[in-house]
Amino acid sequence: MTTIAVLGNGRVGGNLAAALTRAGHEVTVADRTPGAAVAAARTAQIVINATPGAGSLDLFVALREELRGKILVDVSNATVDAPDGLPADLLYPGSSLAEQLQEALPETRVVKTLNTMLFPVMTAPATLTRAPDAFLSGEDPKAKQTVREVLIDLGWREEWITDLGGIQSARATEAAILFVPHVIRSSGFVPFAISIAR
Repeated sequence: MTTIAVLGNGRVGGNLAAALTRAGHEVTVADRTPGAAVAAARTAQIVINATPGAGSLDLFVALREELRGKILVDVSNATVDAPDGLPADLLYPGSSLAEQLQEALPETRVVKTLNTMLFPVMTAPATLTRAPDAFLSGEDPKAKQTVREVLIDLGWREEWITDLGGIQSARATEAAILFVPHVIRSSGFVPFAISIAR
């Protein structure tokens, strides 16, 4: 059992928290009340960023001490939204939210994953008609292995998880968010994931 703090209690955070609890982990969800994020991060072994990406960097920089030596799993995408609320552009072109977090938090092990799919797929990958991919980006091999084990607890098969390498590779998966609004406008809000055909 791992102690996990989920920061962000919207659809993404709530979905992940429920599934991780069912998998046997001890999960705390931080809401927006003052001090909730600090308290949750302080007691967790793994912290998950499920907050809106545009505000994530400031939030997590303020938690630098609480995150020291811990794994920060970043599932968010930092985007500039269109008037309909769907992503229109990247907030950090030529970089990524994950890279920004790792640079700002050098003593925290940042791992990017689960950001190339609609949120229901994060915890139910087998419900798609074809095998999806979950990608891992990060500098610390042990941290990525720990996150891989958490993904398996969420229903991901070993062969569906692809390690892309260092944290810089997160800029590729974050750019995939630009597919999402077009797919949704074309097909509706139907669960899907970006995957590699082999």
